[in-house]
Amino acid sequence: MMIIYFSGTGNSRFAAELTQEMIGGECVSAFEYIKGGKHGDFHSETPFVFVCPTYSWRMPRIFSEFIKNSSFSGSKNAYFIMTCGSEIGNSEKYLKKLCADCGFKFMGVYQVVMPENYVALFSVPDKNEAYKIIKKSMPGIVLAGNRILNNVPFEKREISLIDMIKSGFVNDLFYKFIVSAKDFKAGDNCTSCGKCVSACPENNIKLVDGAPQWGNKCVHCMACISLCPVGAIEYGSASAKRNRFYNSYKPSDIV
Repeated sequence: MMIIYFSGTGNSRFAAELTQEMIGGECVSAFEYIKGGKHGDFHSETPFVFVCPTYSWRMPRIFSEFIKNSSFSGSKNAYFIMTCGSEIGNSEKYLKKLCADCGFKFMGVYQVVMPENYVALFSVPDKNEAYKIIKKSMPGIVLAGNRILNNVPFEKREISLIDMIKSGFVNDLFYKFIVSAKDFKAGDNCTSCGKCVSACPENNIKLVDGAPQWGNKCVHCMACISLCPVGAIEYGSASAKRNRFYNSYKPSDIV
């Protein structure tokens, strides 16, 4: 098996690692490829498994573009596991198109509810509540792993009209009007550690006179704001009163 994942704040990395514990094989992060401007060349005789977060009820465009621009050989079967704060909408429609574009056979998408970490718009649970949510997610990931091992498609999800609107029209509006770095800023407590620079998959952050400055290639992965060790980064005024959570747990940490 080959598991390829993209993760901004750790939830999808956790899901990918737990899936690997279940099914074995290789677990590959797309982050360094994307940050380095490189495409992948992947081979697997068993199904490919793609794991990612949900951005506005769909796969993040940064990850779908990476998949489109990479090459895959061997197995044609593709499973998808998507982590989310609540639900994944009509993601299936767009994943099927992605599979058609890449020559894959779509084996289904599995929804995994994880701690909300889109601090730009939503409240984020504290660490104790996040731990409980992660623990609750694990049986579902194990179930998904069993279906992959047995080459059984994931069960088809029921899709409502609201799901269609969210993943279609609303997703387009999200990228047009919401996804921007203009509201990111660093406070006086910034220590110039540079973690935000290394955490950005698009190389959109640079230190200028010791302070982070954002460019215009932001994808709203929230890695910078979630990973700041001193909580110096804010997104406008709304994030000031919100928790920060980066999922640094390993599956073995959850008991």
